[in-house]
Amino acid sequence: MSINLFTEEEIIELRKNKYVKKVSSKGITYTDEFKKIFIDENCNGKLPRIIFEECGFNIDIIGMQRVKSSANRWRTAFKNGGAAKLTDTRKYNNGRPVEKNMTLEEKYKKLEAKIKLLQAENELLKKLDMIERRVLRKK
Repeated sequence: MSINLFTEEEIIELRKNKYVKKVSSKGITYTDEFKKIFIDENCNGKLPRIIFEECGFNIDIIGMQRVKSSANRWRTAFKNGGAAKLTDTRKYNNGRPVEKNMTLEEKYKKLEAKIKLLQAENELLKKLDMIERRVLRKK
């Protein structure tokens, strides 16, 4: 997220671009199509600024830092998972875990895993406590 906020005029201009999915005063959400175009063009040697300009973005409005950070984020996502990682998944995931569709067996396994994690955490805290006591005794 950038410190530079968009004015109402800039937001209106950015919304006119077909590669903008959503824009607010704080940020831009680009379309998946634009991200794929960007990766294709960038792999062919074009610079991020040129790609943005050719797709109708005004760099003076967006800012070079947004261009660089978007480019880095998309290249990393593409390198780690291909074109599928460029897709915006927020519309499919609301952040709440799905428990309605879980069977009793799945719920049981999930709870067992949680218990093991908590037990490991307790063991770690016990070891840290013992180490602290040793250090304090030496002083």
